[in-house]
Amino acid sequence: MEVFGMNIDIAAILRVVLQLVLLILAFIIVVPIGKKVIEKTLTKTSHSKKVSETRMKTLEKLLVNIFSYVMIFIFIVMFFATLGIEIGPLLAGAGVVGLAIAFGAQGLVSDIVTGFFIILEQQLEIDDYVTTAGYDGVVEEIGLRTTKIRSFDGTLNYVPNRYIEGVANHTRGNMRALVDISISHEDNIDEAIAVLEEVCAEFQADERFKDGPNAVGVQSLDTTEVVLRVIGQTENGLQWECERELRKRIKEAFDEKNIEIPYPHHVLIQKDNHQ
Repeated sequence: MEVFGMNIDIAAILRVVLQLVLLILAFIIVVPIGKKVIEKTLTKTSHSKKVSETRMKTLEKLLVNIFSYVMIFIFIVMFFATLGIEIGPLLAGAGVVGLAIAFGAQGLVSDIVTGFFIILEQQLEIDDYVTTAGYDGVVEEIGLRTTKIRSFDGTLNYVPNRYIEGVANHTRGNMRALVDISISHEDNIDEAIAVLEEVCAEFQADERFKDGPNAVGVQSLDTTEVVLRVIGQTENGLQWECERELRKRIKEAFDEKNIEIPYPHHVLIQKDNHQ
């Protein structure tokens, strides 16, 4: 067929279009299947080798990301090949451009290297409660370049891996539930401690507590109050819940025994200027 003086092979064009459609359909089908295969393989591995659930989530996210990048690269290569564009010169040109910008991509390289060692050393895992890089929250995703940390106010922070230093992981092992409660100087300290011990005994059978809770006695003194302390070891992530319930129960027990939790006092001195 000749259009504007040019010979156009309609059959060849249709063949290329068909190949592109098939390529796109294959990409759309293969990517979800590959992700499912990764998920099922890791699930079976976790059951057979008794790997922690958080570790499996971390590896799953990482492997899915790597698989997606590889598939996108393959798709681009096959797309150009279908159009009859030589990919070799393009890759060579990309290599030259990559070399030119490598000096400005040191941060990216640092992110990838740091991310690799974070995953290898298991410093962070998904669902861990951590403090690092000035952020405090729960890890949602660990990638080779960035890590996502969800703050407790709901903010999702994207942290470049090179900034992750001095990680404080609050999710390894049991956590401490600590409650300080104040009484006035007029109250009997021994009686107040006895009430705390009774409250602690109520929680001894609570499965959330791995040790205690126990009333440890007087923590501090000042001019307006005596501070008593209760400490227990809880399952990870349950320390705040246990502390709230302890405070509530202690307040109720103190009210029953008429033990006063002190409030601020103000002393007013009035001078008589007539004398």
